Amino acid sequence: MIRIGTSGFSYKDWVGHFYPVGTVDRDRLRVYAEHFDAVEVNSSYYRIGHPRIYSAMAKKVPAGFEFVVKANQAMTHERELNREVFREFCESVGPLLDEGKFGCVLAQFPWSFKRTPENEAYLRTFRERIEPLPTVIEFRNLEWCEPDVFEVLRELGFGFCCVDEPRLKGLMPPVVTATSPLGYVRFHGRNAQKWWKQTEAWERYDYQYNEEELKEWVPKIESVAEETEKEYVFFNNHYQGQAATNAQMLLDLLS
Repeated sequence: MIRIGTSGFSYKDWVGHFYPVGTVDRDRLRVYAEHFDAVEVNSSYYRIGHPRIYSAMAKKVPAGFEFVVKANQAMTHERELNREVFREFCESVGPLLDEGKFGCVLAQFPWSFKRTPENEAYLRTFRERIEPLPTVIEFRNLEWCEPDVFEVLRELGFGFCCVDEPRLKGLMPPVVTATSPLGYVRFHGRNAQKWWKQTEAWERYDYQYNEEELKEWVPKIESVAEETEKEYVFFNNHYQGQAATNAQMLLDLLS
């Protein structure tokens, strides 16, 4: 089973590109779910949502739709004295679990999270605190791209997030592997010029894949699907709805 969608859905600049002109905030998720069967909730990275928010979201989508919820920044970027944050986060997604619409947690660690004994130990702490929620780990630093790291992920029951991003020194390459029953791929775009230096945050993700670039990934995505029970593929190149355009293109290629 391969589920394809986008990283986030409530972007104002998608109106007129993906959402019809006049679409109001409260209708965006409903319209989104007419096209895709899964979404990454990225707002949780900045602020943990109240359970009632997820309850309302679950009611706007049909049966079979799934939400992946991104770990809060205190869980992945601050990493100190955050036990209470884990508790609050796990409780927040309760309504999605109750509705059978929870996919997994995405824990995206920053490039500064390098491979050290202390950080490897933190992965074990993370597993203990997030239990029993299924979780996928996204590394940004190349130091983690090693076979023995993949074995640690398997030991801990973490999925590995395969990424497509600019081919810059120190970033993760497009390595494809599966370390749990969950497969995961994220497309960040290939805007190398704006990856490290940008005026606005969205500039990093201002990129639209062409068909040939997506075709490169079709056999990779299919190989992960063969090794897993379920695979999520999300596009994070969100500027002006490019993520939704590319998600639909990939759906067409896989079909």
